[in-house]
Amino acid sequence: MAFLKTIMPNVLAIQDQMLKATLETLYMTIVTCVIGFAIGILIGVLLVLYMPGGLKENRAVYSILDKIVNIGRSIPFVILIALLGGFTRLIVGTSIGTTGSLVPLIVGTIPFYARQVQNALLEIDEGIIEAAQAMGCSIRDIVIRVYLKEAIPGLIRTSALTVINVISLTAMAGVVGGGGLGNLAITRGYQRYQNDITIVATLIILIIVFISQAIADRLVKHYEH
Repeated sequence: MAFLKTIMPNVLAIQDQMLKATLETLYMTIVTCVIGFAIGILIGVLLVLYMPGGLKENRAVYSILDKIVNIGRSIPFVILIALLGGFTRLIVGTSIGTTGSLVPLIVGTIPFYARQVQNALLEIDEGIIEAAQAMGCSIRDIVIRVYLKEAIPGLIRTSALTVINVISLTAMAGVVGGGGLGNLAITRGYQRYQNDITIVATLIILIIVFISQAIADRLVKHYEH
């Protein structure tokens, strides 16, 4: 304990705040991923269905969705927080803090994940899809039993990548008062020159990233075998 007091005195002084910040980061990450993944999968599937040559080819709808996704992916997250300030207050009642960060986090995650889902679905062998069509499967059945089922390993990899991206966005949200480890690292670590807090907050974020990636790797191995 004496050694820890020597190398990280400020961290030990705010253990409760460090735990609270860690839980806030996990809260923002989990809620963002649950909602963002659900909507992102839907949009990704629609992109595949409506794209030129898709099962429900519709160039007009595809063009609209494609442009929305491209624009959404192009807006820097910090600017997105500012742009969605009024909308965020309308939805959750505040534009600051952990809850206030959820709306821009979700909005920023959806287009990124949707494009990744589209790419994962496009990797499926067209022969499998044609075989399903020849068997008389409906589009709904093809989406569920072919696209989503066959693309599970790819979707897991995509989800792992997106989780890591979301974790980095939660840290960025901390710069503008979004709470979590990013906020603690800035307000206590950087602004007060308490470097041990910045280092420990970074290490915790890295641990969360490594754990999420390890879980994804095990799931991929399971489904590929």
